[in-house]
Amino acid sequence: QVQLVESGGGVVQAGGSLRLSCAASGRTFSSLAMGWFRQAPGKEREFLAAISWSGGSSYYADSVKTRFTISRDNDKNTVSLEMDNLQPEDTAVYYCAAGDSGLFTVVDGRIQIWGQGTQVTVSS
Repeated sequence: QVQLVESGGGVVQAGGSLRLSCAASGRTFSSLAMGWFRQAPGKEREFLAAISWSGGSSYYADSVKTRFTISRDNDKNTVSLEMDNLQPEDTAVYYCAAGDSGLFTVVDGRIQIWGQGTQVTVSS
């Protein structure tokens, strides 16, 4: 069973950048599609970005596609989310997620494994 641990969250001023990382344990990481989601207080969990098992394909929510970049390193069992030009509305708990049935099952929220989440707070 793969376990996911996020890191890199924190407090940043509006217009700033953060890089989130997700470290995966287990031998099947390279076969999994990976994604990032977030949940703000009082709101539903929201899809942000997904990447295929090979890293050759990615997909973004319209709300972040010009500011966020997802990447993965299968040698290091990590997936990252580079976030630029952060705004107060980006404040949320950010979750790493894994799916075993391809990129678009992650986009659709059909997730097999969730991380515990990391808090991102953007101050105005």
